[in-house]
Amino acid sequence: MTRHPTSPPTPRTVGELRATGHTRRGVKDEIRANLLAVLRDGGDPWPGIVGFESTVVPQLERALIAGHDVVLLGERGQGKTRLLRTLVQLLDEWTPVIAGAELPEHPYDPITPASIRRAAELGADLPVTWRHRDERYSEKLATPDTSVADLVGDVDPVKVAEGRSLGDPETIHFGLVPRAHRGIVALNELPDLAERIQVSLLNVMEERDIQVRGYTLRLPLDVLLVASANPEDYTNRGRIITPLKDRFGAEIRTHYPLQVADEVAVVRQEAALVAAVPDYLLEVLARFTRLLRESTAVDQRSGVSARFAVAAAETVAAAALHRATIVGEAEPVARPVDLGTVVEVLRGKIEFESGEEGRELEVLEHLLRRATAETARDRLGGIDLATLVAAVEQGEPVITGARVPAKALLDELPELAALDLVAERLAAETVGERAAAAEFALEGLYLARRISKIESDGQLVYG
Repeated sequence: MTRHPTSPPTPRTVGELRATGHTRRGVKDEIRANLLAVLRDGGDPWPGIVGFESTVVPQLERALIAGHDVVLLGERGQGKTRLLRTLVQLLDEWTPVIAGAELPEHPYDPITPASIRRAAELGADLPVTWRHRDERYSEKLATPDTSVADLVGDVDPVKVAEGRSLGDPETIHFGLVPRAHRGIVALNELPDLAERIQVSLLNVMEERDIQVRGYTLRLPLDVLLVASANPEDYTNRGRIITPLKDRFGAEIRTHYPLQVADEVAVVRQEAALVAAVPDYLLEVLARFTRLLRESTAVDQRSGVSARFAVAAAETVAAAALHRATIVGEAEPVARPVDLGTVVEVLRGKIEFESGEEGRELEVLEHLLRRATAETARDRLGGIDLATLVAAVEQGEPVITGARVPAKALLDELPELAALDLVAERLAAETVGERAAAAEFALEGLYLARRISKIESDGQLVYG
């Protein structure tokens, strides 16, 4: 059961509501006023949205202030749906509706024949109930099998069987859009909606009425219509018909995070990690994802979703927990050796160009090495690791692997000031964290071709 942060207001009739001085606002006016109030107070209207602060968000704010319906255009996994869902926080927390009405109509402004009749009969005693803003957001995935009845409505045969005539407006069973009256309607993947179904939205967006089965029911609907679309679908597999596209006041392009730090922040925010994953390993995964988006071997028309980086982080954490369970470690911490599981587990999430068949693993492993090397240079730059190189060359080989405990790895290494500096730079304090930091330094040296690495029987041997 959903718990709302506050209790609803107390008025229970139109008369009591008028006595409080309540005034009715359209949903777009409501969103505009609340958005401006948050901006005026220096607040953040978009909690959880990362990387859009200077690009997408200002455009969206201007569109909402202008009162425009909005379509977000971008590749998969760019946070379009999440951004649309945050719009609900710009609605008033509670709004009054006519109790028992089929649609969420404002008590001052009934729009269905039944509610208009009740308002005339009951006057100030018309019952009022309160609707929370979470109930005023409706979302629909625009699949090709979506019908006009789903979105707008259709004649209800049960009501006809009760004796009403087909021409009676009260025989209509309302669809998603009318039921979202005085709220927000979000249509995901709008180009996938059949063109003849898109036509049914034209009147809703411009004239704000609906047409069902050949006759028009004038309903002055008060909705904000927002949608998402993929550019590939938008131009090829499907499209938004020109008249509908023209009715959207704003078309805003989204994008993947522009900075590595933003990509890491998205992963940290969205991933459900079952073990500790150090920030520098998340940075490796973020760089790996960005390199995939730039690679000519990858089909960029399908994009590399932010969900890939999130799933990669969850996979690395799972590998750490798997090792900790087997070797009996109390606190699982991910290490660079766990990064290899990403290639094995998630290769199917990437679509490659047709000419790259058979090279998928090679491409993924090469880009993961590049991402690791770049992160090691960035994170460990300025630390003199010559003593570590000499210790590895002159001493026993250092063995790590998916089943090597953190303590065993540390015991193989001598006590060196360089390793202390690495641990300090990477904020490594516990045994697991220090082992991960030391292994990261070794991997960085290997990728810089200063030491060697051999894989043998599921173990990695640095020497």
